[in-house]
Amino acid sequence: MDYLIKVTLIGLVSGITGTGIGGLTAFFVKDVNRRFLSFILEFSAGLMTSVVCFELIPEAFTYGGRGLTFAGVFAGVLTMLAVEELMMRYQRAKPKKNSSSLLRTGILMSVGIALHNFPEGFAVGSGFGASISLGVMITSVIMIHDIPEGIAMAVPMRAGGFSRSKAFIITMLSGAPMGVGALAGALLGGISQKFIGICLGFAAGAMLYVVYGELVVESKRLYLGRLSSIGNVLGIICGIIVTLLN
Repeated sequence: MDYLIKVTLIGLVSGITGTGIGGLTAFFVKDVNRRFLSFILEFSAGLMTSVVCFELIPEAFTYGGRGLTFAGVFAGVLTMLAVEELMMRYQRAKPKKNSSSLLRTGILMSVGIALHNFPEGFAVGSGFGASISLGVMITSVIMIHDIPEGIAMAVPMRAGGFSRSKAFIITMLSGAPMGVGALAGALLGGISQKFIGICLGFAAGAMLYVVYGELVVESKRLYLGRLSSIGNVLGIICGIIVTLLN
């Protein structure tokens, strides 16, 4: 029980901390340089790609074998597709009056990030189920990845009319579902070693979709120059270095 509480708290605190750090921008700026934000998003994408390819997938193979790992990967991707579809339907159904475009963007972004923080928490919980070092690495990478997402939420809400404190609190709370996901990952990963493999594969698939379905796409929408690509490469290199030090 102590283990489950600790993992849940780690997921909760890391999720709130990551988005909260990004949300601090609500107190200082109403706009963020698009090139800088694109660079940070791509750096996060590269870092997450390295962790998935050089840590999560190999560990999943060790625990669950190839078949169960790939089943988990596809399940993770399909889950994120379902979350994205729900968000698109919500966005289409949302009334557009009485709200600025920027404010609406920030609110929708916070709902979407809150939803996909659950499978990220799942990665944390299943990572700790495999080993403490893997759990710590995944937690650190996801927390870094949540910082630009916090910026992407707070800035539109602030520019759209929300007060500094309100934009910050909403941004910070969007990281809370990571705690629930971490608990679920720890519980399911504790069933058997093969289940740890499935959970790690699921986390890998979910993270890959977040990278290539959201982070890279959003980065290119913001800025198409070489700086963002350099950020991606640097993220991959840093991820490899972290893997070697692990």
